[in-house]
Amino acid sequence: MGAVYLVRHGQASFGKSDYDALSETGFEQARVLGENLRSRLPRPDALFTGSLRRHRETAEACQSTWGVDLALQSLPGFDEFDQDELIRLHTPRYADPATLRQEVLSTADPRRAFQELFTQAVARWVSGQHDAEYQETWSAFRQRCTQALDAVLKTLGPSATGVVFTSGGPITAVCQQLLHLPDEHAFRINWMLTNCGVTKLIYSERGRYLSTLNEHAHFEGARRALITYR
Repeated sequence: MGAVYLVRHGQASFGKSDYDALSETGFEQARVLGENLRSRLPRPDALFTGSLRRHRETAEACQSTWGVDLALQSLPGFDEFDQDELIRLHTPRYADPATLRQEVLSTADPRRAFQELFTQAVARWVSGQHDAEYQETWSAFRQRCTQALDAVLKTLGPSATGVVFTSGGPITAVCQQLLHLPDEHAFRINWMLTNCGVTKLIYSERGRYLSTLNEHAHFEGARRALITYR
């Protein structure tokens, strides 16, 4: 039996001009995860990332304390959906990201304000009622993520272990398929995924199974300040 560990990237730079770069907290989360994996998973067979900067930076920071020097294999199928498009189509005045940043940052709780907007934008996308407007529909995104997992398993072969550094959307899509959740409930998974949390899948010739979801005990106790969701 083999295993694939899906790691959500470290905290990105919310409210900054380049969201895709990790924040200082994001780098620290990745280093702490690496320390945890050093004893838990000392010799994985392969490492994969999506093609986004925050995926690569999370993997490299994790490797710096993990002690694993495997080459990172990039799989764009594990990239996040286009968050900007979802928001723009839900609220057209946010076609200018600067307007969105200005309005959200002016609220009493910018992260909560953005989360409420984002939740509504995702619900519109997942509903399927506006598919003609999107470059990538929810069903197409879900298929892309499933195919990316197929590629990982094909590369690994039987009874191997791989780690994928990705985003919350692909983890949600994979878990939805494994748990047979309806579309309208799928993103209940996404909203609780912590930065640098770990979701474990096991696989064999009999199928694929979800073993654990959103593990983040490495941030509990003295390091609980590192628990973030965006």
